[in-house]
Amino acid sequence: MTQPTLIRREGAHLRTALSLADRSVPVLPLRAGKVPFGNCPACRDNACGGRPNMKTPGPCDCPRPCHAWAAATTDLDVITGPAWAPVWKQAAAVAYHPGGIGLTVVDLDHADAVAWARRVLSATRTVPTTRGEHWIYRGTMPSVNAVRDGVDIKSTMVYARWLGTGTGTMTALPDVVRALVVKEPSPVRLAPRAITVPVLVGGGECPHRMPAYLERGIAMAEQRITQATNGVHAAVYRVFLAVLSAHGRCGCLTDTHMARLFAAAQAKGESLRHCTDAWTNALTRLGL
Repeated sequence: MTQPTLIRREGAHLRTALSLADRSVPVLPLRAGKVPFGNCPACRDNACGGRPNMKTPGPCDCPRPCHAWAAATTDLDVITGPAWAPVWKQAAAVAYHPGGIGLTVVDLDHADAVAWARRVLSATRTVPTTRGEHWIYRGTMPSVNAVRDGVDIKSTMVYARWLGTGTGTMTALPDVVRALVVKEPSPVRLAPRAITVPVLVGGGECPHRMPAYLERGIAMAEQRITQATNGVHAAVYRVFLAVLSAHGRCGCLTDTHMARLFAAAQAKGESLRHCTDAWTNALTRLGL
């Protein structure tokens, strides 16, 4: 079937998807209930065991991710190809991956949430929804539901419904939105033990206890996490290992330093649990 014939047959949702893909917006079809399809023949109706309504793709053996946000694509051959062509006549909506184009959607689910946003958040592009509004900002962050009553954050590793271009000028993601998902890390303290601080050649104090030395080390660690472009899990563990290797035995690390590293990792999409596990694993590796 040619693309023009498919477009005429399958209608508005496919036209919307193609228009968005042409603007480099990764899209996917949604069925009723805002649930994505298993978007390849082998995974149709979740035959592979995947759960397409979840944030993470299902455990399938396809050559490319075919579930949930990971299925979003700008590839016209996929959008109009044999796997997706039958889907468009069943589709109830079109979704897109905000994080895939460097955006964050603050999903406000009711009037009270909208009123809160108007009081607290900086103005940006807004799109009306069935019950509230989407506020769309430039910049990405971890996606978390229910950060407060009626407020969800949709950015990386999640999809959002396409509801139109909206009104207003899009602005940069404000810190107050980022702060909504940063939780205080669970205390992970070094076990009390007697440590002999080595005497430096030429005398003097342990350099780790010099505020400038320690601050520079923590700042460099935050930067390494922030600049990680792939393999973020491994990068976070390596950074934690390096920090603890340099500073874990002299007692100069505090909860504040650890919280800064956790916050940098969470801003890259890491969960609090993974941060805690990576920190604990680094402690174990070093025998601390």
